[in-house]
Amino acid sequence: MGLSAAIHLKAESPGLRVVVLEQGVILSGASLRNAGFACFAPPSELLADLAKSNATDVFKLVEKRWKGLLQLRQLLGDSAIGYELTGGHEVYETDGEFERYMEHLPLLNQYLAEIIGKKEIFKVHDGKIEQLGLNGFKHLVEIQGEAQLNTGKMMQAFVQKATVHEVTMLNGVQLTGYTDNPNEVILKTNWKTLQAKRVLFATNGYTSSLLKDLDVKPARAQVVITSPIEGLKIHGNFHFDEGYYYFRNVGNRILFGGGRNLDFEKETTTELDVTKKIQTALEKILAEKILPSTPYTIENRWSGVMGVGSDKWPIVKKYSTNVFCAVRMGGMGIALGTGTGQEAAELVLNSFKS
Repeated sequence: MGLSAAIHLKAESPGLRVVVLEQGVILSGASLRNAGFACFAPPSELLADLAKSNATDVFKLVEKRWKGLLQLRQLLGDSAIGYELTGGHEVYETDGEFERYMEHLPLLNQYLAEIIGKKEIFKVHDGKIEQLGLNGFKHLVEIQGEAQLNTGKMMQAFVQKATVHEVTMLNGVQLTGYTDNPNEVILKTNWKTLQAKRVLFATNGYTSSLLKDLDVKPARAQVVITSPIEGLKIHGNFHFDEGYYYFRNVGNRILFGGGRNLDFEKETTTELDVTKKIQTALEKILAEKILPSTPYTIENRWSGVMGVGSDKWPIVKKYSTNVFCAVRMGGMGIALGTGTGQEAAELVLNSFKS
C-alpha cells in the first residue's frame, strides 16, 4: 500500500521527492508474509459480514476488492506478480453449516454478477471433494475469479516500479515518534531526525503504536508450508470457517494458514512468532482433513501481521494538518492495497492544491 501510494505520487507529480520508510531490513509486516491469495471473499465470510452490516456496504467493499485486484494487475502485470487464475473453493464440514449458507447463494451470486460480470460466481460441486483427496468435508462450493500470486515477485515488482519512478526507499528505519507542525512534520527515527512536508502512514497492523486513537489493531496470522508432495491433487485456493482457515497449493506443496479465532487475545500482536496452540491445530487439520494418508513434512512456518478493526473498510483520511493515513486492510491487503494506496496518494496531492 505504501509503495502503491509512492508510485502514484511520483507518476502524478514527478517533481515531488517521495521517500518510503520501511522498518524492516526487508519488507516486513504482511508484505512478504501473506499467503498469496488474490480473492474477494467466500460465501460464509460474506454472510457473516451481512449479519453485521447492510448489503450496500458489504458489496461496495467486495467491489473495492475486485477493482483493487484489477488495479494491481494493471500496475504491475500478471507475469511480474506470478498471477494464476486457479479459481477458489469453500469447503464445509457439516450438512447444517452448508445448508445455512446455501439458501443465500442465489442472492450472493446476483450481487456478485453485477460486480464481476459473471453468473454463478459461487457454484456447488461436492463431487470435487473426492477428486481432491480431502477428508472430513461434506460439501464444496467453487468460486470463479479467484487467483493466486507470488508474494515475493509482487513485492519485487513494486520495488522495481518505485525505483523507475525515482522513489527513495530507506530500509531498517523505524519511526519512533513525530510532531506535526504547521508547515512540516518532524520524524524521529532510530537513524536520524527527518523533516517532511507531508507524511502518509500506510502501516496497517502496526498503526496503533503511533496513531493510537484509530480503530485498527494488529492481527497475527500463522502459516505452515509442506515439503513437495508427489502427485498432489489439490490445485487452487480453499477457505473454510468464515475465512479463518485457508489453504492453497504452491506448486506441489501445500500452504495452510489460519486459526486466529482459536486465540484472538494472544494473536492481537505485532510479534512475528508462531505459537504451539495454533501450530498444533494447523498440523492436525492438515494431516486429518487436507492431506490424509499422504506422506509429507512441514518445511517452514511463519506469521504475518494484518490490520483489523470493528469495521472491514480501510481507513483513508487526513489525520492531522500534514499527516494522512491509509490503514486497516482487514486481511485483504492484496486486493485492497494498490487501490487504497492510490486513493491515499490523491488525498496527499490535493492537500498541496488547497
